[in-house]
Amino acid sequence: MSYAVGLVGKPSVGKSTFFNAATMNDVPEGAYPFTTIDPSVGEAYVRVECAAPEFGETCTPSVGYCDDGARFVPVQLVDVAGLIPGAHEGKGLGNQFLSDLNETDVLIHVVDFSGKTDSEGEATEGHDPRDDIDFLEDELDMWYLGVLEKGIERFESKYHGADAAIEADLAEQMSAFRITEDEITQVILSLGLGFDPAAWDDADRESLAREIRKRTKPMVIAANKIDDPAAAANFAEISADPEYDHLTFVPVSAHAEKALKVADEAGTVDYRPGDDDFDVVGDPSEEQAAGLERIGGLLAEYGGTGVQASLEAALFDALDLIAVFPGSDDGSTSDQGVFRDCFLLPDGSTTADFASHIHSDLGDGLLHGIDCRSSRQIGGGHELDDRDVVELVTTN
Repeated sequence: MSYAVGLVGKPSVGKSTFFNAATMNDVPEGAYPFTTIDPSVGEAYVRVECAAPEFGETCTPSVGYCDDGARFVPVQLVDVAGLIPGAHEGKGLGNQFLSDLNETDVLIHVVDFSGKTDSEGEATEGHDPRDDIDFLEDELDMWYLGVLEKGIERFESKYHGADAAIEADLAEQMSAFRITEDEITQVILSLGLGFDPAAWDDADRESLAREIRKRTKPMVIAANKIDDPAAAANFAEISADPEYDHLTFVPVSAHAEKALKVADEAGTVDYRPGDDDFDVVGDPSEEQAAGLERIGGLLAEYGGTGVQASLEAALFDALDLIAVFPGSDDGSTSDQGVFRDCFLLPDGSTTADFASHIHSDLGDGLLHGIDCRSSRQIGGGHELDDRDVVELVTTN
C-alpha cells in the first residue's frame, strides 16, 4: 500500500461510518464530537480492470483480490481525528490532526450535505455545507502559511549572496509537504509573484500557501447523507458553483454502503463494492426488504453509494495515478501464480520508475522492459500507460 488517503472533516458527519464501510473495520461510530480521537488506519481498495483475462489467465493476487474481472488494489485509509475551526492554532485536537494529516497523500473531506450538523459537530438544521468546505480549506491554508512564513524568515535572516534563492529555503522549510524546489519555482511563476519575498504582500503570501496546499494535499469532497432530500438539493447547487471548480464532488451514502456490506457478509445480498445494483439472495425480514428497496433506489439514482467512487476519485483523479502490472512476455508462470501484483504509479511514470518502485535493485540493474501485449522492447525512459503489462529485464 504505497498511498495513504486521509479521511477528514468536522466531528459527527459520518467519517467513522465511511471508514468502516470502506474497510469493514469496527471503529466507534456516534453522533457526538471526537468519536475518533486517535487516527484509525485500515485497508481500503480501488478498482482496476484486471489484465489477466486478456492473456487467458486467472490472476492470483498477492494482496487485495479480484472479483469477476475487477481487481481490488489496496490503499491505506486513515480516519484522522475530528477537526474544528482553529486547528492551526492548536484548538481541539488541531495539532494532532495536522500531524496525522501530513502522513497522507490525498484527502477525502466527508461533509454532511444534509446541513444537520453545525461547525462544532452538534445537531442543527439548515447549516450550509459550504461553510464546512471553506473552513477546512482555510485551516489547511493557514497551516501552510505558518510554515511558509518560517521559510521566508529563514531566507531573510541569511546573507544574501549571489546564489540566494527563496525557492530553495521554502522547499527546505516545507519539505514535510513533499514539495521540491522545482515545484516551488513553478508555483511562484504560475502566480506571477517574482522571487523577492520582500515584494510579497499578505495576499501574495496567502495565495502562495494556498496553491502549494492544493498541489500537495489534493482533496475530494464526499457529499455524505445524500439520501436526505436537503443533501440532494445542496449537492446540485454546490457542485455546480464555479467557486469550487478545483474540487471533485461525489454524492455519498456511507450508511448505505455499510448496510450493503453487512448484508452481503450475512448472505442476504450479493453486492460488489462500487456497483450500481445488488441481488437479494437471502430471505430478508420485511423491514430489511424495505431498507434494501430504498438503497436500491439510491444506487439507481447516483450510480452507487459513492464510497468506492470517492476512493477512486482520490487516487485516479486527484492524484492522477495509473495501474501497471508486472508480466512475462513468454507467458511463463511461477509457482506463486500469475498477475500477482498491480502497482499504482503517478501518470507519466516510465519503465525505469516502475522498476525502482518495485525495488531499488531492479531500478539500478534495469536493461529494458517488454510490453507484454505487443512483445515490443521499451526503454527505461518509455512513458507507461494505464493498465500496461510490463516485463522488466534487469541484471539484478
